Amino acid sequence: MTKYTYKIIGVMSGTSLDGIDLIYATYNVNENWDFKIHNAETIKYSPQWQIVLSGLVNQSMDHLQAIDTEYSEYLATVISAFIAKYKIEDIDFIASHGHTALHQPKKGVTYQIGNQQILSDVLNEKVICDFRVEDVELGGQGAPLVPIGDRLLFNNFDYCLNLGGFANISFESKNERIAYDICPVNIVLNHYVSKLGFDYDDKGEIASTGNINQDLLFQLNALQYYKEKPPKSLGLEWVNNNVFPLIDKFKLLTHDILSTYVEHIAIQISKVLQQEDSKVLITGGGVFNDFLIYKTQWFSKSEIIIPENEIVEFKEALIFGLLGVLKERNEVNCLKSVTGAKRNHSSGKILIPKK
Repeated sequence: MTKYTYKIIGVMSGTSLDGIDLIYATYNVNENWDFKIHNAETIKYSPQWQIVLSGLVNQSMDHLQAIDTEYSEYLATVISAFIAKYKIEDIDFIASHGHTALHQPKKGVTYQIGNQQILSDVLNEKVICDFRVEDVELGGQGAPLVPIGDRLLFNNFDYCLNLGGFANISFESKNERIAYDICPVNIVLNHYVSKLGFDYDDKGEIASTGNINQDLLFQLNALQYYKEKPPKSLGLEWVNNNVFPLIDKFKLLTHDILSTYVEHIAIQISKVLQQEDSKVLITGGGVFNDFLIYKTQWFSKSEIIIPENEIVEFKEALIFGLLGVLKERNEVNCLKSVTGAKRNHSSGKILIPKK
């Protein structure tokens, strides 16, 4: 018998290493989808985990697999504590993104840690996870995966823009969902502000005191990625190879780097938001960077709408919960128009606890 209501724990860890986002939500489907978030929390990473996760791209496959086991165990303890804290008893399953270790779709490689069988066994719950692998096997980018959720849950907006480790955009064009990574955001800003001893630039106040280096800005905007047509996606490897070396060769003061880079982000976003009088839903940690939002609005022709904090902070975890529901229903959760895969498909791995 087909279900129409699902109670799900959604779990997401992004490239900005802010922590593990967890939500407990109800999803209802009739003619349309709707949702209600009951509980939501971000568990910050310890300094040790931040070091491990930030260095994943440099590890051998053997070492990655060992980290994968350890991270799966750690994720199980975090989810278990979340369930206990909020006294959650009614769970259909857990939908988890894991954490991206490697993402090189042109080489047919993507690897998310935290999706091992031990996760299901320790929690004694069904887990639906590892949503990117099948898409890459089908010739897709394996990213972004959130656009199906934008289409089903947030279709009253012309654009859905997320400002996390990367800026990614999602919108309808000629009856197809188009989505892609625009440019790096917090993965770069947090890297440079950390040199001043901060985890992030609170409200963008440090960036707002800097001067824009026009030569660096020109070279950032001239990067080849911005000339490519979607589907396309970015990863930490691309930032390490293309962005950090470019910025570092200028030997600028940190506040000037931040100011220049915020200008770069705003310009790249404005190139996408071309539709006048359009409504843009903006979510992700970058929403709290007032200077970045000011600059984005300055360059844009669209109306920027920032929703309640629960959606700002937990939209991706919410949508990965939906991806799990769609997989459970054997319905499309990965769009070829977004990733470039050979076909639409229902992606993900289902783990059943071993008795």
